[in-house]
Amino acid sequence: MAMTERRYTDEEVAEIFRSAAEGPATPVPHSSPSHGLSLADLKAIGSEVGIAPDAVARAAQALEVRRNAVSRTLIGLPIGVERRVTLSRRLTDDEWEQLVGELREVFRARGRTRAEGSLRQWTNGNLYVLLEPTATGQRIRLGSLHGGAAASIRLGLVGLGAAVILAVASALGAQVGSAIPALLAGGAVLIVNGALRVPGWARLRARQMEDLAVRLALPADSEPR
Repeated sequence: MAMTERRYTDEEVAEIFRSAAEGPATPVPHSSPSHGLSLADLKAIGSEVGIAPDAVARAAQALEVRRNAVSRTLIGLPIGVERRVTLSRRLTDDEWEQLVGELREVFRARGRTRAEGSLRQWTNGNLYVLLEPTATGQRIRLGSLHGGAAASIRLGLVGLGAAVILAVASALGAQVGSAIPALLAGGAVLIVNGALRVPGWARLRARQMEDLAVRLALPADSEPR
């Protein structure tokens, strides 16, 4: 049974052309809500306004990667990011080795590789890339966790929690000394320290992983961006 061709909504079309043009959104025809536009339609429209078909394909694939993004948060802060992409084929041994080399260059980390049957992985601390089999090809998961920031925030929360407990005990007549101000100050400093470290890190990791995922998902003969 043939797979149904992906159709894009007006909002998705606008996002794809904004990304492909790397600037303000290019005006495009509105699609029918019940049908939408296919990738071939988008490439044709892009050619009419001077946007290369490869750029449109990259932008469309980037949209799919972002739709499947996974994020781990702590008190609303992004302490972990993951990008996933499904391939319609299996990577060869040479392609996997080339990918490992690119991972080391992009993330500036040697990392370690491991293989278990059809499963392959590259890890460097909390940074990981997993290659998993699917029914029609393979799936790649690229993810990372900011362990240092997460630990700082959790310790800060523990400090604030301890301060609250002592404050309640003090209100009930217990002698708690001067520990409450120290715990409050220490907890706040730890939380702020972790909070300031994650936004920029999360944006950088998401961009690095998205670029890798998009390149892997596109045909091998596509021009590099």
